[in-house]
Amino acid sequence: MASQPVMGTVARAEHAAGWSLVFASWLIATAATLGTLFQSEVMKLPPCELCWYQRICMFPLVVMLPLALFPFDARVVRYALPLALVGTVVAFYQLLLTWGVIPESIRPCTQGVPCSETQWVWLGFITVPLIATLAFAAISALLILTNRKTRS
Repeated sequence: MASQPVMGTVARAEHAAGWSLVFASWLIATAATLGTLFQSEVMKLPPCELCWYQRICMFPLVVMLPLALFPFDARVVRYALPLALVGTVVAFYQLLLTWGVIPESIRPCTQGVPCSETQWVWLGFITVPLIATLAFAAISALLILTNRKTRS
């Protein structure tokens, strides 16, 4: 009978912490994906060009992160973190556009829906670019913590 290595208490705690962080990242990515699909498919709000780039970064995370949970594989950070970081930069850029910090002359959306236009505002200040920036930043932070907790 082959013996299996026994995982120590510290290793088990790190494993559980990493699993929880990746699971939380997946929950955020799933909520963001469902939210953007609801806005475009149910509310019929057309996405701008920057929104499409953010979707390109967010949608794969919904599939990638749960695949790393069963069995837990901390190496998912290598693949998921770059997507989350690029998404954060694009979402923050769009947020700066909507706030008027970046001048209209260098906006990327020249056809279709303008990227600087806010189509939906909640409580007077919560916009889609703000939510996207916070979601990507939270996923990035959780994945960085996962990397720190599970580093061998």
